[in-house]
Formats: sequence, structure tokens, C-alpha cells
Amino acid sequence: MIAGRVSLAAILAIALCLGSAHLVQAETYPLRPIKIIVPTPAGGPVDVIARLTGNYLTAAVGQPVVIDNRPGAGNTLGSKEAAQAEPDGYTLLYSSASGLVLAPMLQKNAGYDPLSSYDPIALVAQSSTILVVHPSVPVTSVQELVAYAKANPGKVNFSSGGIGVLPHLIGEWFKSAAGIDIVHVPYRGGGPSINDLVGGQVQMTFEGTSVLVPLIQAGKLRALATTSPKRIAELPDLPTMAESGFPGFVSTSWTGLLAPAHTPPAVIDKLNATINEGLRSAEFKSALAKLNNEPLGGTPQDFTDLIKGDIAKWAPVVKGLGLTAE
Repeated sequence: MIAGRVSLAAILAIALCLGSAHLVQAETYPLRPIKIIVPTPAGGPVDVIARLTGNYLTAAVGQPVVIDNRPGAGNTLGSKEAAQAEPDGYTLLYSSASGLVLAPMLQKNAGYDPLSSYDPIALVAQSSTILVVHPSVPVTSVQELVAYAKANPGKVNFSSGGIGVLPHLIGEWFKSAAGIDIVHVPYRGGGPSINDLVGGQVQMTFEGTSVLVPLIQAGKLRALATTSPKRIAELPDLPTMAESGFPGFVSTSWTGLLAPAHTPPAVIDKLNATINEGLRSAEFKSALAKLNNEPLGGTPQDFTDLIKGDIAKWAPVVKGLGLTAE
């Protein structure tokens, strides 16, 4: 009986110590610089919002937040590295559906699982995706593009930031829905993909508003449609894909912050609260608006639910199109 009491007392003592340790960790974290791995090259849509988030966190938590770009293999190199990092809150991942959800569907050995390899912290922002072409392509609408592609089978190339990223999958979806023969050209990130599109090395792409709107407004790219459910404020005259003859062709692009699985809950909660506070501020909202993004926020569970929803949405599409890593 005495042994049982001692054992119970010891268990309670350990539990109290662990609880106290978590409280101390929440109060003192972070004690050194934080690294955010971005699995895309500098200059792409994910990287741009990651740097904005990193700048805000630097000011909010009192420690430097360093962006570490680790591009390659359709976002999987950096994502795998983040998944294998020490779960102490000092190495995080900033990602999107492309790297987190889609790449593991297309690549057999991605090295991570979107649900079990990470602890979601918070969704940060969402943008619309736009179908754009190089100005040299003689089309001004989606239907004209479809007709042009059918008249020139295999001669229209569409770029993306790599195998399995969202622009790749949307492009394949469009290819199937329109019944056209267009060729995918993967790059090592959204930045290089867009650079070659502007340079005329490829003819079209689907990409986020954060980097496309300035190029469209400058006349360097021609917008044909948005994949959002409704027209976007930045380009009110631009029709949706649904309005262009493709009902149900809807996709938006989100980004968010995650930690390696088994990161202390107190750290997750502190980062979540910090990001949500920032997203409520006029300064952060304004900065996102300039990048044509809207703030999201919410709980870690909200983020998990979104990931599960995207898996349910895209898995049948990937299977139906017979897509695999090239």
C-alpha cells in the first residue's frame, strides 16, 4: 500500500514538473534565433509571404527569424529536412498545399507525411491563382487558348515550380478538362518558373496573385482567368474559370507555418497566438494586401482540417489523371 502511494506521489510529482517545464518553456521561448525552412527558391509566392511572416515574428518574439530556402524535388527536399529537425521550436517550416499535400501524393519517397510529420501552427494567408500567358501567345481568353492549343498540339508549354506543386496539378487538371495537349515544364520553384514565362521560354502557367498581379499590370504577362470562386478585387475585369466555360474549376492557394511533429504544445500555442495577433493588426493586413493576399489565421486544428480537406479534394484528381513523379 505504501509502495502504491509512493508510486502515485512520484507520478504526480513528475506530472507537475513536466507541467511546470512546459509553462517555463512557453514563458522563455524563444531564447535563440528561429530558422524557418522554405522549400522553394527565393522570390516565389511562398517565399515572399514567408519573409513577411518572418519579419513580423522577429519583431514580435524578440529573436531573429531567419528564412532558409531549401528548394528542389517539388518542394520535398526542404519539407523532409524540416520534418527531420529537432522538435524544439527552433526549426519551422513555411509551406503551401504544393509542398505539404500534393508532392507526397505524386512522389513515392517524399520522406514525410502531411499529417503525421508536422504539428500545424497557423494558417497565414490565402491568394487566388491566375491563368496567365506570355504576350506573344495570340489569345485573349481561355476559350481562345483552348482553340490555339488544339490547333498546335504539343507546342504549348506550361511551367510550374516543380513536380507536384499546385500550379502543376492545376495545369494537368486544365489539360484534362479542356482536352488539349500541352506540355509541363517543371522548374526548381515558382520564381524561376515565372522568370522563364516572362522571358518567353514557356507560354503559360497557373500561379498565385502575390507575384503575378504586378507583372500583369506591367504588361509583362496576359491574364486570362482566375481559379477563385469569384472575381478578384485586384483585377475586377478578369473572369473566373467558371465564367470561361469550366464550371467547378476552383482552386485557391494558402500558406502557413508548421513545426516538426512532437514540438512542445506550449511552443505551438505561443507561436499560434503570436501569428493570430499579427494577422489582426492593420500593419500585417496592409502588407498582405499589397501582395494580393488575405489573412487567414485560426487554430492549429483549423490548419489540420484544411490539410485533410485538400487531401480529400486532390487525391481523386491525382489518381484520375494518372499523375506520377516524372
